[in-house]
Order: sequence, then structure tokens, then C-alpha cells
Amino acid sequence: MKKEKIIKRDEIFNSPQENIEPFKFNKDVAQVFDDMVARSIPFYEEIHRLILDLTTRFYKGRGEVIDLGCSTGTTINLLEKHFSTLGRPIKFVGVDTSKPMLLEAKTKCSQVREVKFLNEDMTQVDFSNAEVVILNYTLQFLKVDQRIDLLKKIYQGLPSGGCLILSEKIKSPQPKMESCITDLYYDFKRRNGYSELEISQKREALENVLVPLSPKEQITMLSEAGFEDSEMLFRWYNFASYLGVKA
Repeated sequence: MKKEKIIKRDEIFNSPQENIEPFKFNKDVAQVFDDMVARSIPFYEEIHRLILDLTTRFYKGRGEVIDLGCSTGTTINLLEKHFSTLGRPIKFVGVDTSKPMLLEAKTKCSQVREVKFLNEDMTQVDFSNAEVVILNYTLQFLKVDQRIDLLKKIYQGLPSGGCLILSEKIKSPQPKMESCITDLYYDFKRRNGYSELEISQKREALENVLVPLSPKEQITMLSEAGFEDSEMLFRWYNFASYLGVKA
């Protein structure tokens, strides 16, 4: 019987750091990533349930499910198990710029029937065979002026009836509300065992690396990219998930 991998606890920022470098998805992060996202992203499991439900509805087996920023392969692995239970075939492409992340993904997805992993910039991906594209907390790390071009490229590659599933950290355009929501989010992280030091140091590391947009800006981008139908499906404070469908 295959042994389940023990998830290593995220303690990257639990010691004082004199010079905090910009956040990177390096080997240290890859080793603790599953714990990091579970304790940092609210309703992370439920978002995957949403991805499973949407992919079941929109994937017809004509192309590929492309996971941009696939990280350790959790989404692909969960989708594979779900479609296997349904008795349906499914093809995956996992894309990530981080080699350590892809090493973790290849191990986690060793039982996936049809998957290929690409170590490349997501803006360079060929979407001509895409049917479902997943951007699970990934677009937020791309420079703002590059995001619309990527979304347009995804839209152009999708067939009629294909979809984009997008989850992002967001911000409020109202400063007082943004401050309140941010405080509530940090309360969430405290409940999940992160210290004040860890919260403040990671916030500094992510400054100008993760750049969130407002919900209105997100929906506008999807519309401008070409998605005739788009909608926010989920929101918790400063996190949201969207669906864009090509007519």
C-alpha cells in the first residue's frame, strides 16, 4: 500500500529576518506549500470542490484541462480521482515556472492517467487544445499589464463552451473597507496558527509580488478578454472565484 506523504508544516517566516527578500516559489516553499495554502487560503478545500463541479460540467473530453501555476499538483490529482470515479477520461497539462513545485507535482500525480508538465512561463503556453483552463491563485502573481493579454490568449484558444476558472486574492476600492477586510483575514491566519511575526514578514515578502485587483476590475478584464458570460461564484472577504465561459 502506498504511504501518504506527510505534509510538512510551514515555518518559513517564523524566525526574524533582517532582509526579507521578495517571495519566491523555491524549494523551501515547495516542501511546505500544501500546509501553507491550507492555512493561508480560506475555504481552500471548498474551492477545489467548486473546480471539480465546474470541470465535470464543462469538460467534454475534446481537449485538455490546463492548470496554470499547478504548484504541487493538488488540483490535477483531485480532478483525476474524481473523473476516475465517474469513469470518464481526462487529459491534463500542468504549467509552473518553479522546478521544485513541479518535482512535487510529478510525485503527487504519479497515478494520473494522462498528464504532461511544462516548466515554462504561462504567457507562452499554447492553448489551442484547451477545453478548461484553471488559474487557481496564479494570475495575481503576473504583472498587471500582462494579465489581459493572457486572458485574451486563453479565450482565443478555448472552443465554444470552454471555460476559465479563476480564483484570486482581491482588494476593496474603499480604503476603510480594505483595512477592515485585511484585519479580518489576518485573524483567520492567527486562528490557523500563524504568529504576528510570520504574518508581518510574509506580508512584506509578498509586497509588489502579489498584486490584487478589485472584483469590478476582475470582471471587466474577463469581459474585455472576450468571455461573453462571466460571474463571481464565491467570495470570502478578500478572496474570490470567477467563471468565464466562451459562447
